[in-house]
Amino acid sequence: MREYLLLALVAASVTFLLVPPVRAFAVRIGAAPEVRERDVHKVPTPRLGGLAMFGGLGAGLLVANHLPYVGDAFGNGQTTTALFLAGGLIVVTGFLDDWLGMDSLVKLGGQIGAGGLLVYFGMYLPWLPLPQFLGGSTGLDTTLRTVITIMVVVVVINAVNFVDGLDGLAAGIVGIAAMATFAYSVALSQTSGGSRINMTAAIAAILIGMCLGFLPHNFNPAKIFMGDTGSMLIGLLLATSLITITSSVEPSAVGINRFPVLLPLILPIAVMVLPLADLILAVVRRTSAGRSPFAPDRGHLHHRLLDIGHSHRRSVLIMYAWTFLFAFTIVGLSIGGVPLIVFPLTILLAVGVLVLMGLPRWRRQREELRQRKAATQIVIPELPDVAEHRAPVRSHPYPQSDGTAQIPNQSRISPPADVLVAGRPQVPNQPQMPGRSPAQHQSPPQPPARPANVTTGTVS
Repeated sequence: MREYLLLALVAASVTFLLVPPVRAFAVRIGAAPEVRERDVHKVPTPRLGGLAMFGGLGAGLLVANHLPYVGDAFGNGQTTTALFLAGGLIVVTGFLDDWLGMDSLVKLGGQIGAGGLLVYFGMYLPWLPLPQFLGGSTGLDTTLRTVITIMVVVVVINAVNFVDGLDGLAAGIVGIAAMATFAYSVALSQTSGGSRINMTAAIAAILIGMCLGFLPHNFNPAKIFMGDTGSMLIGLLLATSLITITSSVEPSAVGINRFPVLLPLILPIAVMVLPLADLILAVVRRTSAGRSPFAPDRGHLHHRLLDIGHSHRRSVLIMYAWTFLFAFTIVGLSIGGVPLIVFPLTILLAVGVLVLMGLPRWRRQREELRQRKAATQIVIPELPDVAEHRAPVRSHPYPQSDGTAQIPNQSRISPPADVLVAGRPQVPNQPQMPGRSPAQHQSPPQPPARPANVTTGTVS
């Protein structure tokens, strides 16, 4: 166990330390494309994070070959060579796509080539573990093992690539799947043993370290994306671990009631249930619309979580929870005594996930109910007693003896205030007062003004 922990620590440390220089390199060569319509992020973010993960893989494999217990599982270095070559081909293919953009058929060719390299170096499915009611275990000849192994590699790589749509989503899901594979490998090694089981545990430990080392840089808000370089690489490693664990059990041990032995067949489906479901739905959705199965769109599961109101981080955590739920439930059922603990925890986790998924809808319904209640209430606002809320004050002029003075009457009426012109009041449109004629209501006549510059004298 200590050697596995060492492998995970080495892979995580190297990956974590390589991300900053890889990010600077991606910015320098322009591997930070503009935001597309289907993208969730708002600013251009560098890709090529898979280069740092490939460095973590190389460091982990290098250390594994020099460990006494794990080193025996890798034999004469053939497994290391296979992983380096297949991983290198995938990284080159992903790098060119992240930097320059490539046709989907070219990427498919790189994935098929990586699967062919695994088969060439002896990492393939020699048989399929099936229960008796399906005909029992089936051995595979050279052609079938090659075709099926390559198909598994291509499907898993594209499933991981399809879920790489939110910050930290692909790294987290693959990390959880690798943890489940590692837990099952360790449990199986206690009863069966064998170099392939130990090799599976070592690959899973390195994959866990790669994902954990990359997540601090990739979790929302992400500083760098793994790109196709990283998503196809971790998909390849996950497919390799599932292939080796599936071929690690003797076919003669398979029976209709031997659930733990059938787990190599069930485990890949359990750990990949969300990516595989997303892959199948995407292919059906795109082909039914007359488009290529590899044509990008905005209809993935994580996009739907965002559309119903979940935040970026909550959507990622919900996907994590569902992956953990499926993967570790299956693994727990295969370990004696664990089901007593797994079932309550599984139910609790399922309830928690359902609650998280329903939060946006409940909040929306509560807000709609609050708005309906507010609409049925009549609210009369109280205006403060300040000058701008008072009625205008009009002064009623009363001419004095000199014809200029007036005594204002501060009654609150709405017509406009009077205007004083040359010291005399002007009362436009003043209504007639009761009991008076219009002539009486008007102001008294004013004496004529004395002419200017008039001198008076005596008459002789």
